[in-house]
Amino acid sequence: MYRYDRLDQTLVEERVAQFRDQTRRFLAGELTEDEFRPLRLQNGLYIQRHAPMLRIAVPYGLLSSRQLRTLAALARRYDRGYGHFTTRQNLQLNWPKLEDVPEILAELASVEMHAIQTSGNCIRNITSDHFAGIAPDEIVDPRVLAEILRQWSTLHPEFAYLPRKFKIAINGSVEDRTAVLLHDIGLHVVRDAAGELGLRVVVGGGMGRTPMIGHVIREFLPWREMLTYLEAILRVYNRHGRRDNLYKARIKILVKGLGVEEFARQVESEWETGRTSQGLLTADELERVAAHFPDPPYEALAGDDAHYLARRGSDRAFDRWAQRNVHPHKRHGYAAVTLSLKKTGVAPGDATAEQMEFVADLAERYSFAELRVSHEQNLILADVRQADLHAVWQEATSAGLATPNVGLLTNIVCCPGGDFCSLANAKSIPVAEAIQQRFEDLDYLHDIGALDLNMSGCMNSCGHHHIGHIGILGVDKNGAEWYQVSIGGRQGRDAALGQVIGPSFAAAQMPEVVARLLDAYVGLRHEDELFVDTVHRLGVAPFKERVYAGRELAVAA
Repeated sequence: MYRYDRLDQTLVEERVAQFRDQTRRFLAGELTEDEFRPLRLQNGLYIQRHAPMLRIAVPYGLLSSRQLRTLAALARRYDRGYGHFTTRQNLQLNWPKLEDVPEILAELASVEMHAIQTSGNCIRNITSDHFAGIAPDEIVDPRVLAEILRQWSTLHPEFAYLPRKFKIAINGSVEDRTAVLLHDIGLHVVRDAAGELGLRVVVGGGMGRTPMIGHVIREFLPWREMLTYLEAILRVYNRHGRRDNLYKARIKILVKGLGVEEFARQVESEWETGRTSQGLLTADELERVAAHFPDPPYEALAGDDAHYLARRGSDRAFDRWAQRNVHPHKRHGYAAVTLSLKKTGVAPGDATAEQMEFVADLAERYSFAELRVSHEQNLILADVRQADLHAVWQEATSAGLATPNVGLLTNIVCCPGGDFCSLANAKSIPVAEAIQQRFEDLDYLHDIGALDLNMSGCMNSCGHHHIGHIGILGVDKNGAEWYQVSIGGRQGRDAALGQVIGPSFAAAQMPEVVARLLDAYVGLRHEDELFVDTVHRLGVAPFKERVYAGRELAVAA
């Protein structure tokens, strides 16, 4: 993984020193709240419902075991003994004291971590595929380009005060596991007819109050031009993006307002006139960064491990876990493993300090001391020998990290909601837990098949409810918490936004609402047809009819 050089380390340490003094001045009354707000946001610090919240950057979801141990220690020392992994592949501490934050940042800096640009109107954490570097369908390892984007965007003076927050994702595989079409800028690695490496550029995607699927504005951009072209996009956005209306400030609104063709024309014009040779990526720079991402010292394994396959045949529980939580690897005899943070009764995405230390230990013993954070709020061991999978399963089970539900209904993606967030209209975690409890039967879940349920506590869509096969959104109705339901959303190359089925429901009704949706699906599906495909074949109407049949469900007017 990428290791800091002297410039990286100096930059991060100087930021810590600056924020330490800014915090001291604020606590001494020398800075007003309005003066301090942009300073704390530049360092990932929010003031939430009950306490400050610190969002720690995990660039493109990659962590070393040493870094995870540090996160565990920080959660234990400065928080309440746990952290929350987010859909941006970051970690949030929900209960730090303001006066402790500079020390937390200093300890992060000691292990090459920070919280810079995890909030504010700037380029946020670059996200990518949690199987980067090991996916069998990979065109090129996107971590190299993601790291170049990280270095380019960090404290970029021209883009430090954008009209609104800005999110970039890059995908290096045939399958899109990064939701490229739902980002302000999405980059999909491609090769042209001659085999040359380039990028398909998508602009104007996003969720939130006005969800939109992004538009391709360039089918093939030579990789050397990645930064010059992104600068052109951001300059057009910086020039024309609205700063007078928070709800109309995202680039997706600008793209819609100008029209895709006109927006693309302005970007091309800006690119042609504004780019310089200094902005071109060079082979030397690509090789410099790529040297940080060599293959680990894999063993020469013949192929599928006979002992592993025999274990699957004789142990149903292990086989069920392997079906859902073990993933293909580009190297024979290896696999990737998802450690589930979706055990029933635990807030989705939460991990205790003890669990983080446990995962760090697993990574050191079984996966070359590295791990990944997925945008579905789970942790990944990317390089496990098949011969070790049974041992990993046993140990993960003992720590509550082996729930075999990846891709199933109870692998719920969920924001912290009203329990923590000051922006939320409604609680998310209790509703998610109630749904998990209702559908704990693994036989039933496997019969239902792949189904993504995503939940957000407000229109900011931190739980990505718009792209859930079933999406749940917390809404405020005259001071009461209600929940709006949509169906048919999905991520990937054929991403789609869910459609709202009708009036919203009370919290206590939500497990029954989901049950009725599933009952409708079971009665309507073709053989081997997934829930989302049934919705797209038939539309919302038959599901809506089943859910609202009778009068026993309380709905909002």
